[in-house]
Formats: sequence, structure tokens, C-alpha cells
Amino acid sequence: MKFLYIVLLSVLSSAALAQQQKNSDLDLAITWQPLENNFLKDEQGLSVLTIKNVGKATLPKTGWKLFFNFIRVITPKTANQPFEVAHINGDLSCFMPAKNFGGLKPGESLTYEMLSNSWMVNTSDAPQGFYLVWDKSKEIVPFKAVAFVAPPDQKKFFRVGGDVETTPEMIYTANQNIADISESKLTKVFPTPVGYVENGKTLTLTPDVTIGYEPGFESEANLLAQEIGKLFGKKIGASKLGKANPTISLLKNDAAHEAYTLNISEKGVVIKAGSSAGAFYGIQSLKTLIDPAAFASNKNKSIILTGVDVTDAPRFGYRGFMLDVARNFQPKAQILKLLDVFALYKINTLHFHLNDDEGWRLEIPTLPELTSVGAKRAHLKGDGGNLQSAYGSGPYIDQLPGSGYYSKEDFKEILRYAAARHIRIIPEIETPGHARAAIKAMDKRYQTYLAKGDKAAAEQYLLRHLEDKSVYRSVQKWNDNVIDVALPSVYNFLETVTDDIIEMYKEAGAPLETIHFGGDEVPKGVWEQSPAFNALKQNGSNIKTTTDLWDDYFGKVSAMLKKKGLYLSGWEEVGLKKAVENGKSKWLVNEKFSNQNVQVNVWNNLLGNEDLAYRLANGNYKVIISFVSTFYFDMAYFKKFEEPGFYWGGFTELDKPFSFIPYDYLKNQQKNYLGRQLSEKVLKEAEKLTATGRNNIVGLQGQLWSETIKNTDNLEYLLLPRLLALAERAWSRSPDWAEENERTKAKQLYENSLSNFYNILGKRELKRLNYYAGGFNYRIPTPGLKVENGKVSANVQLPGFAIRYTTDGSIPTLKSQVYTQPISVNDQLVFRTFDHQGKGSSVSKLNDR
Repeated sequence: MKFLYIVLLSVLSSAALAQQQKNSDLDLAITWQPLENNFLKDEQGLSVLTIKNVGKATLPKTGWKLFFNFIRVITPKTANQPFEVAHINGDLSCFMPAKNFGGLKPGESLTYEMLSNSWMVNTSDAPQGFYLVWDKSKEIVPFKAVAFVAPPDQKKFFRVGGDVETTPEMIYTANQNIADISESKLTKVFPTPVGYVENGKTLTLTPDVTIGYEPGFESEANLLAQEIGKLFGKKIGASKLGKANPTISLLKNDAAHEAYTLNISEKGVVIKAGSSAGAFYGIQSLKTLIDPAAFASNKNKSIILTGVDVTDAPRFGYRGFMLDVARNFQPKAQILKLLDVFALYKINTLHFHLNDDEGWRLEIPTLPELTSVGAKRAHLKGDGGNLQSAYGSGPYIDQLPGSGYYSKEDFKEILRYAAARHIRIIPEIETPGHARAAIKAMDKRYQTYLAKGDKAAAEQYLLRHLEDKSVYRSVQKWNDNVIDVALPSVYNFLETVTDDIIEMYKEAGAPLETIHFGGDEVPKGVWEQSPAFNALKQNGSNIKTTTDLWDDYFGKVSAMLKKKGLYLSGWEEVGLKKAVENGKSKWLVNEKFSNQNVQVNVWNNLLGNEDLAYRLANGNYKVIISFVSTFYFDMAYFKKFEEPGFYWGGFTELDKPFSFIPYDYLKNQQKNYLGRQLSEKVLKEAEKLTATGRNNIVGLQGQLWSETIKNTDNLEYLLLPRLLALAERAWSRSPDWAEENERTKAKQLYENSLSNFYNILGKRELKRLNYYAGGFNYRIPTPGLKVENGKVSANVQLPGFAIRYTTDGSIPTLKSQVYTQPISVNDQLVFRTFDHQGKGSSVSKLNDR
């Protein structure tokens, strides 16, 4: 018997070894190429996958599934394709071998033509995250990232007429009115202060610099000492003002909150403010006065400051940025780094999007399943222990950026770091839609306690009715991502999460005024067949429709927050109701929550909703303008197949947020998401901002959704330099070009202002960001090209950056020739922009058209 056991064990071991060998020897190279939009005259895209076996083992006829993420639902172009396809949920689908699939031997390739349910524009539309799972062993074989091939016929790839790729010629035209301004003529404080005068004096800082402060400014003085100490490589002290005159003085006056004055002369630096926030912003202005090159070293011997007299105060009290860490996670160190750059440019609010369908990122001590399940993505094993792969996060658990969360201590550290820099953090707990991670986590909790025989505990925080047969599909293609707000257990959950969050803020000593509870993109069909909803309808309550249930939900959430001394924030839908006018569905202002200090982020300014922000503000909601077409920094900079980012809300070049006029945005932003002029009817009938509405515009906010962001470099490329345009509009007073009504004069004033802004970025601020807080991977603009009279001219968006070129088709490097004047046409010419640190942009070629 023992002998037979040994033989059997040997056979099983050999089989396992053979399977491992089989898995390790199998390797597929996958390429995606889009072919045609509007295929068969429908709003759909045709693309092709090429799958080549580059391994040593054959992909067999049967016995496997090939999983992948794709933001489109696909169908095979024809019936004789080699794979059958199934949409699982969200962006997860899988291929299975069709009856006619005969296997794929090493060296062989196959193609799979597929139709997607919407247009395709750039590489962000590509399928990703392919991995194979064997049916029997359940072992996983991951594959390398998908390769991209540009569409062969650009005309077939256009969505609508005039939907061309951005060409070097178009970039050249956009750049041609940008003036090159001497750095000596640029304002050296950024964002632009209310008053700025250079007084002809200078001050030299040395490692012996001293800092003195009046009571109330100790924290700000110590932070300044740390910053200056980094520049000199020496510990700098800060102390209360005494008899001796320090180099830098922080003094108290009666200025408004966040306002300050800054004076620099040969006698020293004097910052005066009425609040610690004002003193802090005076210090940030002082830091932007420092030569950017000084930040490259920690061994500066001296730093010369230009003498200035600055008076300053913000235009908006709310200057915000929303960061999504739910779709793809960002580590704590990156959050702290972002807080540094937010503080430098006077952004004072981080709207922290901490949960969504694809992830829950904040430890809630009372409900550990939220992170033990909801913060982990991997291949599904059927035990409910993790979420499915999304956005190419792959099959393995505990890998960035799909998995990850902030522990309670991490979050408290982030809160303290932000508070010290006068940045408040608004936590967003997205509900009732976009809540799949929470729903699945509480499902797991239910299973755990039910297995212990504790049904009451199992149901205490359940977020869905187990017998709900409602049918819906969200924009992101989930069919199970909406909390059932008819369940009493939902409110147990929300209050518990709220209480744990409040406790973390309290322990961190950080301010908390509001919690953002989402409210966007709840699809049709939710709750309609929920037994909990039907019970409410039948028990004599006022709830008869799902619209009533919506109002009841946010009424309860708002009341819960008020009891805790907080107010409700949400996306615009919190303040809206749907109605039918002239046979068309339209959003109307919901009076139920107006005039109650409910704060809404208005993102939708598309397709008939161009005036939605003003309608809500006029209707007595506190509005933070967060427009997709202007302030969604996850949108691509321009239309180019290789350019990363989404595009459904339009393309967002650097001038888009810079040119924004908060109180009259349709004055100069009159194009839709496809770049087409809005009709005169839309412009004429759009609701104008009233005096009441103007007072209800709280501020501006940029957004960075993270579906396409796989690492910190991706994040910084999309964020910067657009963040600086947001900072300028949110802090600085209304510019002259925005106030000017005569079009020709306004246009000239705007071009002058834009040139000034681009020069400040190219010659000062981006040079600083090469080193500040460890340095940032900002986007370097692609050169523009123009051919005229047999010569090629090149230009760049940001003066101060260099253009280099090659004549042999190779990619330019720092050793390549610097462009100084037009050069003779050559089909092998390649141009590239370089910043001061030697980082290069994407390339421009004459045939990029």
C-alpha cells in the first residue's frame, strides 16, 4: 500500500510539474488595432485583435478561458470567429474557444474582429489585462500588456465630420500668437496676486537666515524654516519675534481670511496676515519668488530675491481638486507629494474620492470587510473574498494599482499633513450608485456571520435586498452596483462609516465640515423590483415612486449629517429631479434640498445642460463648478491616437481651464464636446446667473478620475501643468479680458494674458516643478510644425522650452540639433520638445497628418 501511495504521489507530482511547465511555456502576444467608427452607419466601432503564440506550448482547442478588461461591450463581427465572448460585469469579459477553434501552435497567429458598442478614439479605449485560466486546474497564466497599432484609415476612424486627429500644423497655428516675453518682465509670484510691484530692491538670503513670528503663526514659520533649510542643506530656526530683527518676519494684522501682504526689501521679508492661512499663502508666494533653479540643490550658498510689494487675497474661498483613488489606487507618499504642490499653488481643498465600484480605499475599523474585500482586486475564485479585475489590474491580489487602501493611521497622517498646509480634505463616500465595492464587502460580512448562525449581525449592514430582481445597467456596465436605499440596514452602514470617519478627523486634529455622499449616475431600473421598496409603498408612507425614494434617501442622509454638525455635499444629481418637457427628459432643480446649505459639484455642462450650474446656483444650492469639458483632467489634452486620457467630455488643452470665466462661461466657451459651435438657440436660452446665484458659486474644482492612471507618472502627466491653470482661475481676480465686452479688444487682451501665463510656466514654474517635492512628471508640449516655401518652421506652446530635431528619422535626444530657424523640408525630419531638465515630449513629424 505504501508503495502504491508513493507511485500515485509520483504520478500526481509529475502531472503537476507538467501542468506548471505547460503554463510557463504558454505565452501570447496580443495586439489591438481599431479599424472603423460608425461601422455599418451605426454608433459602433470595428477593431481587430491579433493574438500570436510566442511561447513554447500550444494553446489547446479547449479547457481554458481568456479574461480581459475592455470598457466596451463587444460582439464578434461575424459568426465564424475563433472565440466566443461573454461580458461578465463592469469592464470584465472573457473569451472561450469556439467550436471551430483548432488550437494555436507556437509561432501561429489568429485575428479576432469585433464590434464595440461605442466609438473608439485613442489607446485608452484598448482592451487590457489579458490572462488565461485553465478550466480544471484553475491556474492562471498572465500575459504582457497589449500592443497598439494606429488605425490604417483616419477618415474611417473619424466619429463625425471634421473629427480630425490633431496635426503638427494645428499645433503650430495654436501656438503662433504666443509671444516670447523676457523673464525680467514676468510677475514672479504665482498665482497672479491682486497687487504686484517690483520696488527695485533686492535681498540676499544666506544659510544664516532667521525667521521670526508673532503668536499664531508658529506652525507656518516652522514649515517655512524646513523649506528654506532644504535649499541650504542646513537646519534653520524659527522663533517668536523679539528685539532682534529677523530676515523674515511673520506679523499679524486685520486682513481678511487667506489675505496677506508681502514686502521684500534690502532690510528683509515681511509677511502680514490676519489669519494663519493668510500667513501661509504669503509664504507660498515668497517661495515662488525664489529662482526655480535654486530648488535643484540643497547646497545653495545664497539666494537673491527680487524686491516686491504684494497685496493679495483669493477670488474664491473654495479652490478644490478631486482625486479618485478608487478605480486605481495611489500610495500615501504620492498623496503627500500632491498636497505639497496643491499648497504651493494655493489649492485649499482635496475632495478625496475614496470608494467606487472598483475599490474601497479607507479603513473603517468597525467594518473591516470594506478593505479586506473591497480594497482588493484579483481573479474571482467564487468565495467573495475580493473584487474582480478592472482596468487591466490583472489576476493577482495585493498588486498596485488595483489593490490598496489607507489604514486609519495612514489617513490620519494625510489629514495632519493637509491641515498643516491649510488644505481641508472632504471625504467622498459614493452612494447610492458607484457602490459595488461596499456592496460586495457587506455581502461577505453577511456570509461570515450567517455561517456563525448570527442572522441579526449578518443583516445589520447589508446593502442590497437578497431577493431584489431589479434589472439595470450602469454607464460603466455594472448590474449590481447600487445600494438599496429602502433597506434600514443601509442607514446603519452609513452612520457607522460616518462615525468612524469623524473619529479619525478628531484624532488627527483636522477640520471636518462635510462628507460628500456622491449621488451621480444612478441608472434606470434600480429598486423597482426590490421587496424593501414595495414594502415601503404598501405601508402608507409617502414613498410611491423611485423618485420619492431618492428624495427620502438624501433627506435622511442630510438629517444624519446635521445631527453630527456636518452638512451634505454631493454631485449635481443630489439637487436635481427629472421631468419630461416636450417629450424629452430634462433635469430640473429639486426644491427639496435648496436653501439648506447643500453643496453640489456640477460636472455636467453637456448636451442641453450647458446652464445647469447657474440654474442650481439660482435655485439656492451652493455650487462648485467642476465641469467635465473644462476641469476633468483625465480627459486627453488633444485628439491623437497615442495621447492618453479619455475624451467623452471633450479634449482639455492647457488653455481650456485658463480661459474659463466663472460667472459667464458661455461668453467664450461655446463649443460642445465634439468641438462644434453651440447653436444660437442654446446660447440665447441658457439661463443667466442672478445676483443670488452669483453668491452661491462657492468655487472651482478640478477632477482627476483614475480609470486610465496606472502609476504616479500617469497621474502627474495628466495633472500638470493643467493644475496651474485651475489655480490661476480659482485664486486670481477676474482678468481684464473676461471683463471686456468689445470682442476685438477682449481677444487681444486674452492673447497677451495667455502668453504671459505660458511664459511663467515655461520659464519659471515648470522649471521649479522639476525639483519641488521630489520633482513631477508634467506633460511637455509637442512641437508645432508648418511647411512654407520649402522650409519647415517649428514652435512650442511654452516659451523657454527647447526644440531639437533630427534629419534621419531617429528620435531626437539632448545631443540632437537645437531648432533656431526654419530648415529645408526633409521627409525624415523629426522634432521634439525638451524641458530644462532634459525630459522630452512626444515627437512631431511632417507626415503626422
